[in-house]
Amino acid sequence: MHNELQRIFSGESQVRYGENIQAVISYLRAGKESSTLDKSDKHFKSEETERLKNYIEIHKLWRTDIDLNNYVSEGAEQKVYLKGSRSVVKLNDAIYYLSWVDYFVSLLLNNYFFPDTAYNLLGFFENEDVVYAVVEQPFVKADEPTNLGFVEQFLNSNGFQKIRNNDYFNPELGIILEDLHDENVLTYKGVLYFIDTVFYLK
Repeated sequence: MHNELQRIFSGESQVRYGENIQAVISYLRAGKESSTLDKSDKHFKSEETERLKNYIEIHKLWRTDIDLNNYVSEGAEQKVYLKGSRSVVKLNDAIYYLSWVDYFVSLLLNNYFFPDTAYNLLGFFENEDVVYAVVEQPFVKADEPTNLGFVEQFLNSNGFQKIRNNDYFNPELGIILEDLHDENVLTYKGVLYFIDTVFYLK
């Protein structure tokens, strides 16, 4: 599985809705090779954002059709809007991540592990000098509260071990999966749907 994930990150293998995400990662990584900054440097992400904006301009990926009247909710890193009755659009500024590449890798990991709630990268949106990735995801309406014990059992069976609260780690793959409380994992007809994942590579 580790080798398969590496091929996905490099764009050699496909995952649901992965093509656009992989293309952005490839572009940003190419720019990183010419940068003198490490991503722990506070200026790294701003420089990376400028490269991202250049990519957006080249490929005409700015979205101006976001209907802000369909606002549903928001957290620290994203705003959520309804799109019809079957999907939501999320605006995410990657604030939880040291780099945009880390954010896009998290999307690929979500789409690999949880294809039923895969993110489709539609483009980008800018508001008050903040750049947001625009992703679409299936809308899931829970029909019962999520049992976090079932979440833990499911993740254990897939190699993830609970490390604290609602955070998990897969030691074989070196993947951290955080913040899996009952608002980020919904239950519908007895099936768990992971709708808001935060993955990190250790």
